[in-house]
Amino acid sequence: PVPPFGIPSVISLAFWGGVWGVILLYALPRSQKSAYWVLAILIGAIAPTLVAGLVVAPLKGISVPADARGKMLLLGLIVNGAWGLGTAVFGRLMLRNRN
Repeated sequence: PVPPFGIPSVISLAFWGGVWGVILLYALPRSQKSAYWVLAILIGAIAPTLVAGLVVAPLKGISVPADARGKMLLLGLIVNGAWGLGTAVFGRLMLRNRN
């Protein structure tokens, strides 16, 4: 369970993934060019990683040892960048089928 409401972590992650997905898809330009995909990776990598490290971790009282910060930052950027690309792919497919 995730404090403060005791919601299962998979539900919490799915909810916040959806919130971030909506934000990402609205932030991306409506183009077919490579900038769309690069921005999806960059926004997906940077925004959630910064919020997790600068907002969520302090609110939850999580402290990261100094020697692990670089590794955790790199891992967060890679995982969230892949998430951003995947979200952009699924978003593009859903919008294509909608028209």
